[in-house]
Amino acid sequence: MSTGKVAQLWRWPVKSMAGERVHGLRIDGRGVGGDRTHAVLHEHKGEIKPLTAREAPRLLAWAARYPFNIDGGLDPARPPFAIVTGPDGRSFRWGDPRLRHALVADLGRPVELRRDLAGMQDVGRTLLITCDATLQSLGDELGGPIDLRRFRPNLHLELDAPAWAELDWEGQELVFAGGVRLRLLHPCERCAIPTRDPDTQVKWPQLLKHLNVAHDQCFGINARVVTGGRIGAGEAVELVPSSAL
Repeated sequence: MSTGKVAQLWRWPVKSMAGERVHGLRIDGRGVGGDRTHAVLHEHKGEIKPLTAREAPRLLAWAARYPFNIDGGLDPARPPFAIVTGPDGRSFRWGDPRLRHALVADLGRPVELRRDLAGMQDVGRTLLITCDATLQSLGDELGGPIDLRRFRPNLHLELDAPAWAELDWEGQELVFAGGVRLRLLHPCERCAIPTRDPDTQVKWPQLLKHLNVAHDQCFGINARVVTGGRIGAGEAVELVPSSAL
């Protein structure tokens, strides 16, 4: 049985924009409160869908946060409107028509804005977990430190488990000291988004190529909420094997 602690907590208010590191999160059946509840939309093959950094890497140069940050106090059912800051430093409240115009000008394409309190994760009603041993191992394999923000997790854990062990944890649970329980689903198969530097958007194709060859293109694991509540940075956590459930 592996044990450890919560090393980092992240929330990404707008899909594919930079997010915010926080000291606490509240979660429920939707996942992390306020996570990916806003998205920039575009038309693709006749369908209106979220625009991501795969199609528009420039989105990563935009940052989103909430106007206040009570540690873990953001109600998942009633998150406030996100505040979005552009590369030029101007900030807009979500829904301000000037935000859409600024995005159109910067991205060079027509877009619309959507807000959905159910969340717009690639895998609905989930959150993403990464482990520090695996992040450090990946850096060793590629010859230097890897910025965690490339992978856009919600929870980053320090556990007494070997690197890459989480890729075999499907069906097990993480139990947090505050009472939250998460059921681990499948490993997260990565797309091209992590190949973009979070600050410069410069592409690093070798990252995805290496993950594909060495780790079945996976990094991190998706999870679904069994028991909701608050998770705080530094909180103790243990992995419960499926045989013990």
